[in-house]
Amino acid sequence: MKEWHVLHMEKTVVKFVRGLSENASLWEKRQHKRYGTVANCCRQIDYDMKHGVTQDQVLSMLNKLRHHDSYSDIREVDGFLERLNEIEKHFSPQKEKINIWH
Repeated sequence: MKEWHVLHMEKTVVKFVRGLSENASLWEKRQHKRYGTVANCCRQIDYDMKHGVTQDQVLSMLNKLRHHDSYSDIREVDGFLERLNEIEKHFSPQKEKINIWH
């Protein structure tokens, strides 16, 4: 079952960073407006993480999208980098903030 969640996470990320096609139907536009947000994408990835996907797997998938040749067609889509950075910001390890007042 863990493999299914890894594949689901990959499909979710690819679908989000690809965005909506220019010739999308009215139904696709309505579904994208409802479910195509960064919050929904991160929620689905968090669900997959509860079922065995590690944070390293998520970050490696984001890195693969950014650099691997098999995803070169997706990188040409307008807004790809902004959407990828939004997801990466949500799942990147948080660095501890230094409190200078204490």
